[in-house]
Amino acid sequence: MSPLSAAIILFATLVTAFISGIFGMAGGLILMGVLAALLPVATAMIVHGAIQMVSNGWRAWLLRGQIDRVIFARYAAGSVGAVLLLVLLAWRPDKTVVYLLLGLTPLMVWVPRKVIDLDIQKRGQAEVAGFIVQALNTLAGVAGPLLDLFFVRTDMTRQAIVATKSATQVLAHLVKIAFWSLPILAAAGEIYIPPLWLFALAIPLSMSGTWLGGLVLEQMSDINFKRWMRWLVTVIGLVYLARAAGFL
Repeated sequence: MSPLSAAIILFATLVTAFISGIFGMAGGLILMGVLAALLPVATAMIVHGAIQMVSNGWRAWLLRGQIDRVIFARYAAGSVGAVLLLVLLAWRPDKTVVYLLLGLTPLMVWVPRKVIDLDIQKRGQAEVAGFIVQALNTLAGVAGPLLDLFFVRTDMTRQAIVATKSATQVLAHLVKIAFWSLPILAAAGEIYIPPLWLFALAIPLSMSGTWLGGLVLEQMSDINFKRWMRWLVTVIGLVYLARAAGFL
């Protein structure tokens, strides 16, 4: 890995952790795009999963008192079905499909409520979220905007939303790492993994960015939080669609 690539990854880790510290999402979308541009798909998925597990885990720990544990347990139950389905299908997308999925996922925040009324607090919806979000997160690397659809119309506070989403994403990224690693290990294949020193630097940067983002989160209102979150992920989605189409 060149020094420039390492510097880009480390800088992206800090900035995207800061963004996710505020919104509980969006940062992972940006980081996945950066990694996919610099690394093979499988490597990007594993590295992204490792960094995001730390970022989400640290964020969940900082806001641990705000986690809705009932919703998390129901989400985890739904994710089991997704894991079983993905193992049976054994399909892994290439870079173009990954960018396409990354681009389409954020646009889901504009789905009218009358078309599909999602609320993770309602009966059965946390389980559905666990199934769909886990599947998309494993294949595309991130599924924050889709997960957000289940939270944006709840009566939960911004802190509870960020905390609970972070807890679910720790699970999601753990599954993603296993999904992209196990076939390679089973076939005794080789995969390029960045040096350990990169992870040693990325982890504290991720934690620092998350902490700084949390300070900004405390200064925002619930209304502004949801408004900015929607527009941010929309812009990111359009960029990835342009990348999938070969315009960037």
